[in-house]
Amino acid sequence: MHPRVFAIITAVLLGALGLGAVALTDWTPGTAPVAQVGAALPGGAPAGGAAAPAPSPTGDPAVWTRSTLRNKLMAEMEATDPGVALADLDKISKDKPYTVRFCHPIAHELGHAAVLRYKQDFQKVISFPHETCAAGYLHGAVEEMLANSKTPEQDILTLCAPKNTGPCIHGIGHGIMFVTKQDIPAARALCNKFPTDSRRITCSEGVFMQLFAPDEEDEKAKANLPADQLAKDPLYPCPEQPALFQSACFFYAPTFYLSSHDYANHPEAFADALKWCLNGKASGGANDCSRGVGSRTMKYNLDREDWAANQCATAADAWQRQACAQGLVSYYTVNYTDAGAAGRLCAKITNKEIAGYCRTAGGLSSTLD
Repeated sequence: MHPRVFAIITAVLLGALGLGAVALTDWTPGTAPVAQVGAALPGGAPAGGAAAPAPSPTGDPAVWTRSTLRNKLMAEMEATDPGVALADLDKISKDKPYTVRFCHPIAHELGHAAVLRYKQDFQKVISFPHETCAAGYLHGAVEEMLANSKTPEQDILTLCAPKNTGPCIHGIGHGIMFVTKQDIPAARALCNKFPTDSRRITCSEGVFMQLFAPDEEDEKAKANLPADQLAKDPLYPCPEQPALFQSACFFYAPTFYLSSHDYANHPEAFADALKWCLNGKASGGANDCSRGVGSRTMKYNLDREDWAANQCATAADAWQRQACAQGLVSYYTVNYTDAGAAGRLCAKITNKEIAGYCRTAGGLSSTLD
């Protein structure tokens, strides 16, 4: 099955679900927003290690870090319930767009904690609104349920039933990586237990997101990417995947590239990542990789959309600039889920070519984050 079946199948799913074009992912260091050296960061935080602004009158810090935001929300959940913490996370991530860089893994943690709190009553856990930060809470809850399962090979098929929504099955993919201890062939075998190609692909999205974008603060979730294999093939292990799973693998691979090239302090890494994606030409993965770069670029720069678009414009070829622009839209619309989100983004892009690609972007997966 040709890997481009990924786009065809997911476009059909989008029509059925009534969703817009979306996509995202998540290696997220606890750093301040990307900025040029010496520039002021959003929220007033100076770059280059200067002293942070004083806390606000409410007691909240003027600039959130992963640890300060995580601690606040975990305390809120303990004192109240997951719904309160998730509502606050949603508000903060929209008020302070740079927090999107680490809101997804924080939501994962809330999901893990909720399963423990409610003694593995999954229906109770997901009874709270859980779409915040690309459904990270749901992903974390599924991970925790599968980590404690005595029969995960059976539970992966029943945990999301009867609705079997895309985000839940995507979460199954995350959980499978915990069950298999990052063993990709074993993870693929579990994804293949789903009865349809569309669900197998959605499951694989979670698998490869977890591979390339693990929570590096969790020792059980460390990335398993051998240096010797990467030296032989920069896009390892994507070219060796079966056709059905290649697109998701190539899409998430740039997450690892950006994290390993310290994008927070080296913003040129975004443009460099597009050049790196050209390693996937021979195996047909360069387009999916370039979409992934666009998605990551938007995710890590939600507070400066036009700058993100200009990174796509650095690509030498039109096909790659278009793929990158599709990635921009896909992440923006997974973060801002209202109907007008894509239009707002396109209106902020000053490069006419990239703005044009923005307006025509569509047909992407509703579960890639």
